Amino acid sequence: MKSDEKRQVVEMDYRVPYADTDQMGVVYYGNYFTYFERIRNEYLRDKGWTYKEIEAAGILLPVVETKSNYKSSAKYDDLLTIKGSCEPVKSTRLIFHCQVFRGEELLNEGYTIHVCLDAATGRVKKIPDDLQKLIE
Repeated sequence: MKSDEKRQVVEMDYRVPYADTDQMGVVYYGNYFTYFERIRNEYLRDKGWTYKEIEAAGILLPVVETKSNYKSSAKYDDLLTIKGSCEPVKSTRLIFHCQVFRGEELLNEGYTIHVCLDAATGRVKKIPDDLQKLIE
C-alpha cells in the first residue's frame, strides 16, 4: 500500500482469488463493492484509524448510498490495483471514492457515502474532529 498525502489517495494491490469469481473465472459484479470496502479500510488504516478503533470511539459509519460504474471484468488471478480517497460531503457524511485497475485498464469506479452515527444512541452526529482531520 502506498499513499499520496497531497491527493489523499491510498493504493493497495489485490490478487483475485477464485472465490471472487463465477464458474467462468470472472469477478462477480457485486465483488467490486467488496473491493470498495477493502480500500476504505486501508485508507482509514493508512490515515491512522482502523474501523475497530472508530467503533471503539463510539462511532458508526454505515453506507447510505453507493454507486459503481462497471467497465470491464477482472478475472481469476488478476493482479489489481485498488485506489481510494475520502472527502467530507457534509458535516455528518463522508464519501469514499474507489477505482479498480488491472494494469492501466480501469475496470470499475464508484463511491460509497457514509453517515456518521453515535453508536450509543443511533443518532446522526457531526464527524468528530479527530476523524475530520484524517481526511483533510
